[in-house]
Amino acid sequence: MRAFFAPRAVASFGFAVAALTAAFMASPPARAAAGDDPAEREARWQDIAKTVFGDRAPKDGAGVIELGTSLRAEDASLVPMTVTLPGKEPIKGMYLIIDDNPSPVAAHFIFGPAADPREIKLRVRVNTYTNVHAIAETADGGLYEAVRFIKAAGGCSAPMGMSNEEAMKDIGDIRLKFPPDAAPGKATQATLMVRHPNFNGMQMDQISRMYTPARYIQSISVTTGDKKVFDLSTDISLASNPVISFGLVPQGEVKIAVDDSNKAHWEKSFPGPQLSN
Repeated sequence: MRAFFAPRAVASFGFAVAALTAAFMASPPARAAAGDDPAEREARWQDIAKTVFGDRAPKDGAGVIELGTSLRAEDASLVPMTVTLPGKEPIKGMYLIIDDNPSPVAAHFIFGPAADPREIKLRVRVNTYTNVHAIAETADGGLYEAVRFIKAAGGCSAPMGMSNEEAMKDIGDIRLKFPPDAAPGKATQATLMVRHPNFNGMQMDQISRMYTPARYIQSISVTTGDKKVFDLSTDISLASNPVISFGLVPQGEVKIAVDDSNKAHWEKSFPGPQLSN
């Protein structure tokens, strides 16, 4: 499994996370222990943080970043996460890391000048009892963390409940919704929906009883006018048919671009909010 989250160098960082992922998947007894023992969980997190951030240790994020999710997942393959960034300090990016998932780094957002990153909502797969870390990166490179423990099981291997053919239908369809009061030049929330099964290689086809080859979204880019809203790097932990709510300051047409692990590329443009009479 590959990972594509690079605070500095894409290639070297990707190899490091890939190695971490391979080692993690090869040691289920250690994974089970990490899910039960706080010291083991903390050691696991320190390994991940070292791989992802190097010598930059995340600090307590009180007042900078908050993570909202349920203690126990109703559906481990569709776990809602809400990241809130209430502080006044400029935020450069945000990481969502699911410590005990086979590929821990679920999302890395890099925000542009048209972003309003105060709240982000998305859905992820959670494989086992685990800590989830949300990390804010400030403009000066500082890292601030919020952590929540969640009880879930089997989210990465859970099938979609339909045939692969049905799951692939209309792959790459992109939709975007604004609230009724959205206006140009005014911060607002938008909801992005992408039709994609996000197969991770761990799901069994319920008809053929064979494992479905991995095919998952790797990146999503959002711009408005000529300004960047965000670039998202993601991996197999993102839920099927992703739904992402995010803030922006619309400045004309909004363009969405999506790339997946099969080198497929989709783009779609939407008219931005208009001034009401």
